[in-house]
Amino acid sequence: MININSIGKLKRISLREVWQHEAYDFTRWLQENIDIVNEVIDLDLASPEREQPAGAFNVDLVAEEEGGGGTAVIENQLEKSDHDHLGKLITYVANYQAKYAIWIVSDPRPEHIQAINWLNEAGIAAFYLLKVEAIKIGDSLPAPLLTLIVGPSKEGLEVGETKKEMVERDMLRYKFWTELLERAKERTNLHANITPGHYSWIGVSTGKRGLNYNYTVRQNEADVQLYIDRGKDTEQENQVIFDRLLTHRESIESSLGESLHWAPLEGKRACRIRKVIQSGGYRSAEENWPAIHEEMISQMIRLEDAFSPHISQLDI
Repeated sequence: MININSIGKLKRISLREVWQHEAYDFTRWLQENIDIVNEVIDLDLASPEREQPAGAFNVDLVAEEEGGGGTAVIENQLEKSDHDHLGKLITYVANYQAKYAIWIVSDPRPEHIQAINWLNEAGIAAFYLLKVEAIKIGDSLPAPLLTLIVGPSKEGLEVGETKKEMVERDMLRYKFWTELLERAKERTNLHANITPGHYSWIGVSTGKRGLNYNYTVRQNEADVQLYIDRGKDTEQENQVIFDRLLTHRESIESSLGESLHWAPLEGKRACRIRKVIQSGGYRSAEENWPAIHEEMISQMIRLEDAFSPHISQLDI
């Protein structure tokens, strides 16, 4: 059993006491002790080479994963992390088409931790941010202490894939709305003064506060609707308006020529009256969009014609 009185006390010392020069001392030492990095990030890097060219720059270290698994670029910084070194690391990844990017710093800034997380979500390479310290116990020789601050993870990649899908979805919806609004201007002025967006709906006021004529689109279907929401704490007011219009349901649907779906929205303060269009949505083949748009526009024109006389009579 160890005598508790003989347990040493760990203390941190300045990195510059151990490695006076970043390139000549620390990078050389790391080249000869790459196994320490391997232990921290659970890789098997070998054959590291110093000061390898990357255009007008030089990479601190370039190593290869055993068995031809991929190239790793390593950027060292015996100071607080900064934008300059992060930019260099990304440049090296691009130039070497690296599979791994390792950034070793003395003090990682929170914003750079977030940046490395974001890069891992993007999935262009596996990025690692390591903190390096120098320690001693009593009068022992100084020793390096490398700590993994952030690295790639399955969860991060899943988040990244989700974000990519969301960006793709938003761009597709923006294009869908752009083309619909251009087509709609040729037939009605109702939505002529609005701009396309990335959301699942676009709308315009009926002339009464909180009553909007909305287009909505989902992956495989769309609808046109009268949306009732007068604002915060208006559940009862919205319901009263909905009920008043509901008393004219027969007249409205007769004018429209078909039935509508009338529904207060469960769990929300709003109410909605809509016509579902099942011919397609924003995930439909783009060559089918013109037909979907034409149906949506026709239904919107008819919806406005059917509701306008009754909305104008509301004393709100």
